[in-house]
Amino acid sequence: MSSRELAPVLPMFWHQARAEFLKLFRVPAFSISSLLVPVVLFTFFGLPHVHERIEGVNAGTYLLASFGAYSVTIVMLYSFGVSISMERGQNIDALMRAAPLRPSVYLLARVLMVWAFALLALLVLSGFVVLVGGVRLGVWTWLNVIWRLLVGSIPFIGLGFAIGYLAGPNSAPAVINLITLPLVFASGLLLPLTNLPGWVQKVAPYLPTYRYAQLSWNAVGVKTDPLSINLLWLVGYSLVFFVVTLRAYRLEARRKFG
Repeated sequence: MSSRELAPVLPMFWHQARAEFLKLFRVPAFSISSLLVPVVLFTFFGLPHVHERIEGVNAGTYLLASFGAYSVTIVMLYSFGVSISMERGQNIDALMRAAPLRPSVYLLARVLMVWAFALLALLVLSGFVVLVGGVRLGVWTWLNVIWRLLVGSIPFIGLGFAIGYLAGPNSAPAVINLITLPLVFASGLLLPLTNLPGWVQKVAPYLPTYRYAQLSWNAVGVKTDPLSINLLWLVGYSLVFFVVTLRAYRLEARRKFG
């Protein structure tokens, strides 16, 4: 097929991106939990302490950075891990393989719309924290937190893909919970790390969620490891997760398509 016979890229991307966003939004188990669970957690863990201080900064600001990192992590793992495993189970991946859709357009539309949903989740959380918790955050500081959380989420995109290709449609949510809950607790996202046992504090610096949260904490004034160190850790985790994803994808393609 010549390039002139292919559909224009921009209309193709627009329709695919719209379909991906609607697919996420129309699954209540995903959309409602992704948007509201961080708000509920902040209500219980954050509101009683918003006027205290943690790590030298206002507790409400610190916890907004923490729960923001938690929120984006959940969106990435569930949107890729569960949806890809379900598509494999329903053979939608075979249908997409046969569709006249450029793979690059499909992948880019999927990633950008998940980022858009993650941004929506951050807006909902931030609005609640500001209006109900009375937390004040400068515009530039807030924007700094947002872009760091979105760009820094790349390792969790890779981890979500890996889970999606390795776990079945029924087991993927359980696998994600088994991975996510220990990571977010041990990294200090739900409770400050200083409140956790000493052995957990020693393990935390080696976890991807800890390095990810440091990007957010640093943006609100917490003294953390240098930004370059945290980014190197996240790049390393990204490489590991995407290598696993590529291997799992090739095994799946060989099994289904020969």
